[in-house]
This record gives sequence, C-alpha cells and structure tokens, in this order.
Amino acid sequence: MAAIAPSPEKSRRKLVKRAPRDRSQPLRRAFQAAFLALNVWIGAGFYLFVRYYETGGRSTWAARPPGVEGWLPIASLMNLKVWLLSGDVPALHPAGMFLLIAFLAASWVFRKSFCGWLCPVGTVSEYLWRLGRGALGRSYRLPRRADVVLRGLKYILLALFLYAVCSMSVPEIRAFLGSAYGMVDDVKMLNFFRFLGLTGCLVTAALAVASLFVQNFWCRYLCPYGALMGLASLASPLRIRRDPSLCVDCGQCTPACPAALPVDRLIAIRSAECTACLECVAACPAADALFLSAPRRKRVPAWAVAAGVAALLLGICGYVRLTGHWHTQLSASQYFDLVPRASEFIHP
Repeated sequence: MAAIAPSPEKSRRKLVKRAPRDRSQPLRRAFQAAFLALNVWIGAGFYLFVRYYETGGRSTWAARPPGVEGWLPIASLMNLKVWLLSGDVPALHPAGMFLLIAFLAASWVFRKSFCGWLCPVGTVSEYLWRLGRGALGRSYRLPRRADVVLRGLKYILLALFLYAVCSMSVPEIRAFLGSAYGMVDDVKMLNFFRFLGLTGCLVTAALAVASLFVQNFWCRYLCPYGALMGLASLASPLRIRRDPSLCVDCGQCTPACPAALPVDRLIAIRSAECTACLECVAACPAADALFLSAPRRKRVPAWAVAAGVAALLLGICGYVRLTGHWHTQLSASQYFDLVPRASEFIHP
C-alpha cells in the first residue's frame, strides 16, 4: 500500500522551529504587581496624611507622598501647559506633571507601555477579565460596529478635557490651581472615593461586572488617559511585527491580544490600541515569527521594554527630586486650614 503523504500544513509545522519558552508575561505581571503595590502604599500614606490634618494633628502623622498627584491628570495637563508657555515649574502639584511626562515618554518610546505595564487601573481590569474568563470559560467581544463606536468614547472624553485645558490662559490656570479648591484637589479626589455615593457605587460595580465579561472594558472604551497615551504611541519607533515566512497561520496571536487587534492578518501593528503587552508574542508557537521590532527590524526583548520603562520613570522622577521640583509647596498651617474644609470648596 502506498504511503499517505502528509498534508502541506502538517509538513510545514514539522519544519518550523518552535519558539523558546516565553518569559515576557511573568516579567510584565511582576511590573504590574509592583506598581499596583506602590500605588496602594501611596494611597495609604496619603490617607494617613489627610487624617492627620483632619483631626487637627491628633492622629498618626505621615508625610504627603507626591506620587498621589499621578491621579490628578487634568491638573497635570494644566501645569504642563503653564510650564511649556511660561518656563516656570509649578509650585503646586509638580510631581503629577512630571509623572505625566514620564508616562508620555514611555508611551512614545515603548508604545502604549504605561497601560500594559504600569497602570494600576489597567492591572485591576486585567485581573477582572482573567477572573471572568476563568469562571465563564471565555471572554466576550462586542460586535465590530458597536466596538468601533464605543472605542471612540475615550477620545471624545480626552478631547473635552484637552479643550477645557487649552481654552484656559496661563493666568487663569494659575488662579484655578492657586484657589482653595485647586490646592486640595488631591484631598477632594481621595474624599470622592472615601465617601462614594450610591450613584458612584453603581457605576463602579457596573464597570467591574462589564470587565468580567469584556477584556479591559474601561481601558478599551472609556479611559481618556489611555487615549492620550495611545496618541503618543503612534510616534513610537517600535511595533509588533509578523514575519509571514515563519508564520504557521495558527491564529493563536489574535485571540491573545487584549486589544482585539487582527495580529494574524497584519505585517506590522501600528494601532494606538497596542499596549506592547507582548501577549501575542507569548502565544506564538513559531520562533521569531512574531516579535517587537525596532527600526531595521531589530528585535526588542521584553526585558529591554521593562528596563526602558523603569529607566524613564525613575530617571525623570529622580532628576526632579534632585532639582527640588518634586514636592508641592504648601505649609503645614495651610493644610491644617484647608484639609478639614475640603468638602466645602467647589469648582471656581
């Protein structure tokens, strides 16, 4: 009996060099966990700081962690505009501005890496959809037309925030940030979460439930900060690249992509949705068929992304600390006066 010839696809798969064990995802998740823990530590320290001034100095004292200003993106954009137009480093909330610059720089060089490697909200969102996938056996994706429309929401929100900042003059921004409201907007942000009302609880619960079913629901459809990072990433010299001559057309990369990009049908990923998470690369079974590419197709390993993002963040923040532009310039007497009355202040 004549031997049955193997199919071309099976023959091709036998000749393909298997990819070595991928270590990008344990490294990325370690980064995510470390940055999430850092934010929890900052939040705890800031809570103790606020309580100290709320109680008139009768509770445990804690220094104000400047990193909390990373949660004030609009104030950071305002300060960035003032700095660019006047050359003066702001005295109030300067750390938030420099953190924004560091995150934008990381997104510009290493694509939307802030979202995929650092963002604590993105990390929690990822934990939620993985939990949902484990419990339900799958994640759900919205119909393409609905997905495209909803993805535009975060850019609309970003446009509204940018319009609000751009429409204010430098003196108006200084007056706003120098008002009682602007001086304790970090405290008001904390109080928003401390005293979350029924509407806030319902919205938060709805987003959490949606994230169980749809990958990165908040990040994909509603986060204006991620939209800003995505726009910065369009100028990145790096991109995920697929080598058709080595690709075995297994289709494993596309389902692995949290941004639902059609990796298996593209040669290079230029989308603003790509977070450089390298999930698609980790899922690829063929050696060198899918990789993060620098100009001239030089391969960029995961450790280089991790080291580069860390160097930018620590380098910029470390330089600012050394030059004395890291801490908000408010006295203890001002905090004793303003913090207990933070709920009284309204947007000027």
